[in-house]
Amino acid sequence: MEWLSSPAAVAEGVAALLGEGARPGSWIGDRLVPGEGGEITLVDPATGSPILAYADAGEAVACRAAAAAAAGFEAWSSLSPAARGRALWALGERVAASAEALARLEAAASGKPLRDTRREVAAVAEMLRYWAGWTDKWEGRVVPVPTTHHVAVRHEPYGVILAITPWNAPLFTAGWNVAPILAAGNACILKPSELAPLTALAFARLALEAGLPEGVVTVVPGFGATTGAALLAAPEVAQVVFVGSPEGGAAVGAAAAARGIPAVLELGGKSANIVFDDADLDRAAVGAQAAIFAGCGQSCVAGSRLLVQRGVHDRLLEAVALGASRIRLGHPLDEATEMGPIANARQHAKVLSMLAEGLAEGARLAGGGAAPASLPAGGFWLSPTLLADVAPAMRIAQEEVFGPVLAVLPFETEEEAVALANGTRFGLAGAVWTRDVGRAHRVAARLKAGTVWVNGYRTIHVSVPFGGFGASGIGRSSGQEALTAYTRTKAVWVETAADPPLAFGYGPAAPR
Repeated sequence: MEWLSSPAAVAEGVAALLGEGARPGSWIGDRLVPGEGGEITLVDPATGSPILAYADAGEAVACRAAAAAAAGFEAWSSLSPAARGRALWALGERVAASAEALARLEAAASGKPLRDTRREVAAVAEMLRYWAGWTDKWEGRVVPVPTTHHVAVRHEPYGVILAITPWNAPLFTAGWNVAPILAAGNACILKPSELAPLTALAFARLALEAGLPEGVVTVVPGFGATTGAALLAAPEVAQVVFVGSPEGGAAVGAAAAARGIPAVLELGGKSANIVFDDADLDRAAVGAQAAIFAGCGQSCVAGSRLLVQRGVHDRLLEAVALGASRIRLGHPLDEATEMGPIANARQHAKVLSMLAEGLAEGARLAGGGAAPASLPAGGFWLSPTLLADVAPAMRIAQEEVFGPVLAVLPFETEEEAVALANGTRFGLAGAVWTRDVGRAHRVAARLKAGTVWVNGYRTIHVSVPFGGFGASGIGRSSGQEALTAYTRTKAVWVETAADPPLAFGYGPAAPR
């Protein structure tokens, strides 16, 4: 197709979703507020050309946003749980009604294929509808203590929760994190990546249009070292949620700990996709491609290590390489595009560096490894790439690439497969391909990962808990477990006896 101007497509989307003449800033209350920091330039991943520039929010704007969020929490908490549920449902309907505009803006700005961003927008609408149903169903309980007390256990919101989200799926991660935070009764300050603020700002405007009080969804784009640090230090912020790299998570977790506030951390992965010799190899080959090449490999759950039993190793490697060679790269807004560019220059350089390092350490290129000549030279392109003859100790087998690079490792036995799968510091996800039901359960139980698929990959749903082990994070950001994470538990002791005995602390009553 003729290459569409991404700046034009972004301008069209910004006008449709944020208003004619709107310039990116922070969404505070009912309006966009210009930043006061340094300039941030958004770049078209497909061509490397600038799209637009805006200003880092900075400390003063961050403080203003925190105050607005605190006021928003007071208004939100004054509503009944059922009213909050109706508001979240209305927001889901607003997202669904704006789906095409949101999907096109996301594709043009992030480089993700339109077919992917459409699915992600639909998922965000579903998330909001799901969590809308929870607002009046998150109940406490009564504990039958061995005294004359009535003890009620309550789940209460923290107040203002800061959610720091990445650039790889901007709107999806906004919805995934903001919706349960609001369902639990909190207000949310969303700090999207400085490289991907646009659909997050549109989400905040849609929240206001759906009837959520001003300040309940506040969006503050900017650099982590300036805007992010100011938000994390704001006294109004009572909890933080971070989605990103292990290094970033460590810094955010340390800052939260220093303030004495809790942190939910969803970090990276180096997930193992294990194929045994009794598996349906045709399905496993397709699954292996989807596991790593969907989203250009820029997914925390990407199946970036393919562990294959030696007897079927060569056959499966050949099948995956053939399928990968047929994946269509192209303009994100082309309906036929299956994989777009890497999202930004920094990540593109990192992926190429790790690929070169893997080859230098002795891995063999089994497919891809370059950008098609037909694509714009300035874009951040890389064909789906496979590396064979990968040793477990290589960096390419140990560290997250976050790009379309698959490391293939052979194994002999079930024991070896489990040891290889658990042989990194990460533990986010994994998969097992086998026709042996007993083996499927055995291996799934032994994998040190928060999510394990059997004869499939990449399926997630907002109703199911998601999170990692080890360096892949702390806490769960979905399912009922998220409501536990985003509320504080309070025990209320009510004396019911007309003339209760006087007790001192735990134990029998003191003599009277």
